[in-house]
Amino acid sequence: MNGALWMLLAAASFGLMGVFVKLAAATLGTVELVFWRTAFAVLLLGGNALLRRQSFATPLLARHLQRGLLGYVSLLCYFYGISHLPLATAVTLNYTSPLFLSLLSVLLLREKLARPALLAMVLGFAGVALLLRPTLQGVGLWPGVVGLLSGFLAGWSYLHVRELGQAGEAEWRTVFYFALISTLGGLLLMLGQDWHPLTAANLPWVLGLGVTAMIAQLAMTRAYKVGRKLLVANLSYLTVVFSALFGVLVWRHVLSIGELAAMSLIILSGILAGRR
Repeated sequence: MNGALWMLLAAASFGLMGVFVKLAAATLGTVELVFWRTAFAVLLLGGNALLRRQSFATPLLARHLQRGLLGYVSLLCYFYGISHLPLATAVTLNYTSPLFLSLLSVLLLREKLARPALLAMVLGFAGVALLLRPTLQGVGLWPGVVGLLSGFLAGWSYLHVRELGQAGEAEWRTVFYFALISTLGGLLLMLGQDWHPLTAANLPWVLGLGVTAMIAQLAMTRAYKVGRKLLVANLSYLTVVFSALFGVLVWRHVLSIGELAAMSLIILSGILAGRR
């Protein structure tokens, strides 16, 4: 299977993950949802590493900690957004991460951006403003801001992912330590709070969340490994399309012309930002 098909599988799986998050959010809190999502990854990746006798030791633990904390808070914001916003809206706001990655590269790393990247920022933030306008009128300010924050923090965490890759860190260790830090963070946040029990009603959603998240992660990793990087990166935005379709099928979320235009601007900005 070529890179494009792997990314198609990844995008569909990420979209399904959002569906399971939204369904499980009826009985489980955001912290619990993130905990179960990352605990599943820790067990699978950690178990696979043990079977292969791969080393968990790394000289880059401080960088993993920075990436893990940023990624964890981003995931909390993302799942909160999915729980309180239409699925396609939450996913699109999270997919502003390439936009913020470009912005942070300028502010923190003093990189110079080409004209396409600057155009991407203008288009992207115009799309965000257009998308949030009906959102703020419908569900209020907070969910939209938190959803956008998930994209900002994801973009920031990708700076650390890039640094880890440039330092020669194995991909599986980068994903494993992110999942481990997130799982431990969930345990810490839940100290002194009541856990909602897993029941016959919500267990399928939790299992679906864990399975689709891992399929998506593995398929995406495979896509970038065997496919053309730019094509694969552009196809990743099909997650927004799948999320919109699932939102219509499951919750009858009908997108307005303005929302579709806003999503298109954000997707276009992400594609342009990826060409910088």
